[in-house]
Amino acid sequence: MPQPGVSDNGAIIISKLTCPACGHAEDVEMLENACVSFHTCTHCKTRIQAKPGECCVFCSYGDFPCPSAQLGAKSCCANE
Repeated sequence: MPQPGVSDNGAIIISKLTCPACGHAEDVEMLENACVSFHTCTHCKTRIQAKPGECCVFCSYGDFPCPSAQLGAKSCCANE
């Protein structure tokens, strides 16, 4: 049985996203099978998006990258 916040394959699935506009940080559950290109900050309502060249908002602004990146894929979007 995996630990809370960890998937069956060992990837961490909770990442603390930090809004680049206001600095607010919040824990967000990551999808294991989909790219998350946008997220709306719950504090300032800014819609943040992944930085150019990065696959998702978690890889850009999270304290942990997306599960696919943690497991060695180049991108969560391309399922490489």
